[in-house]
Amino acid sequence: MKKYNVGIIGYGWASGAHIAAINATSHAQVTKVYSSRTLDPAEVSARHSGKISCHTDLDEMLNDENLHAVSICSYPYDHARQAIAAAKAGKHLIIEKPLALSWKDCRAIQQAVQKAGVKTCICFECRFSSQFLTIKAAIDRGLFGKLHYGEVDYYHGIGPWYGQFRWNTRKDAGGSSLLSAGCHAMDALLLCLGTDVQSVSSYATTSANTDFKKYEYPTTSVTILKFKDGRVGKCASVIDCLQPYYFHTHLVGSEGSLLDNKFFSTQLGALNKQKWSELSMKLVDSGDVSDHPYQAQFEAFFGALDQGKEMPLTNLSQAIRTHEIIFAADRSAKEGRTVKV
Repeated sequence: MKKYNVGIIGYGWASGAHIAAINATSHAQVTKVYSSRTLDPAEVSARHSGKISCHTDLDEMLNDENLHAVSICSYPYDHARQAIAAAKAGKHLIIEKPLALSWKDCRAIQQAVQKAGVKTCICFECRFSSQFLTIKAAIDRGLFGKLHYGEVDYYHGIGPWYGQFRWNTRKDAGGSSLLSAGCHAMDALLLCLGTDVQSVSSYATTSANTDFKKYEYPTTSVTILKFKDGRVGKCASVIDCLQPYYFHTHLVGSEGSLLDNKFFSTQLGALNKQKWSELSMKLVDSGDVSDHPYQAQFEAFFGALDQGKEMPLTNLSQAIRTHEIIFAADRSAKEGRTVKV
């Protein structure tokens, strides 16, 4: 089994979780870090228990033939340029969400990847969480019958107390509430209901609390999705809330419903219709990258690389569709009209 050498692009908050998860897989090891800051290789190596070289010249790092893949953990506005450069250099790609801040840049990444023939892993890691692996299995086994409605909502107050706040407030860095944070909820909704979305209608608003005054875009949005077969869905992204983190999930089908970790189904004997039953699974209950299921996701990625296949659940083609719908939703909110996808 091949051992993959991985370079990290961007040495900040997310990169620490990526390095730990990559090194914990059975397939890969982080051997290089690129940062616009000058880093001490001895300090970085000691912090992550391995020999890591540090670079301030991205091309120099990418030109190393012994480097097989890169993990892009930089600011979103740098993603497209760095991903395209890495693809041209023949490196497989792990890219933090969002892919980029515009649909044009997302398509440019897609074209570069297709031309280079490299494999991809996009960090919609909630698909690898205990919660959504269990939910998807229950859906696929018909526990809820045919789903006709679903809502997945993201509630996470990203204020001055949170590390991401310092850059997330900028339109040219965060983009929108849905793109910068709520994208996880939208992606989870599409995982459950499918991607055959016909149109979206989105609305956005802001909080009166001065903690969120620095934001250059509306901090709360809600999007209604209409699917081609008539089903409907809803996704809210609320980054100005003052409450514990909450990833609300409610699915309704012809044979039952799911609410977070609770469910009812006509397919399981004589369940009490007056009470929810409970699924034993860990909920997505934190925005901290250290709590995200990166290791399971990266294990799947490197395992797929070893077989010369695209990874399951979170490859570029899947993530592109999620981003297409997100950009349509943001356009709907901005223009005050329904947007066809």
